[in-house]
Amino acid sequence: MSDAGDFVDRTLQYEATWERAAEWQAQLGDELEVYGASVGAVRGTVRDLARRHRSMTHDEVTALSSELWNVPVFERRLAAIVLLQANVTRLDNNDLTRIEGFLRGAAVPELADPLTFDVVLPLVQRLTGANRARADAALARWAQDGDPWLLRAARGVHARIASE
Repeated sequence: MSDAGDFVDRTLQYEATWERAAEWQAQLGDELEVYGASVGAVRGTVRDLARRHRSMTHDEVTALSSELWNVPVFERRLAAIVLLQANVTRLDNNDLTRIEGFLRGAAVPELADPLTFDVVLPLVQRLTGANRARADAALARWAQDGDPWLLRAARGVHARIASE
């Protein structure tokens, strides 16, 4: 595990309570493990990470998001989303492949929706030209894929863009 990944994981476990873990588990079901850290603790941990690693590159951000996502723990995956949210201006249409994998494994709306509306939507909205065309093609493919989380994301992004 990277130093940054270890910092996030250790901090989230430190911030956890068994009461919150039981609440999250009841809400989320058995799809994911939970530590029991609050959403505020997840956001604070990613803020602290940004202070410790001020010069993270695009590749470091995306690699860390994958590292966090690869362990099926709700708070780790939420931290990956918060990290992407904080760095969405660095992302481009090529990152939609990674995000597609995240959506396929989202397992719960509490992960799929912020990934859709706080990462994919602003990413697609700021793209222009050929990059936007490629992103639109990816969303069209998601809408036809059959995976319920990809379909949910594609429909959600299209609905928000159409309403603007």
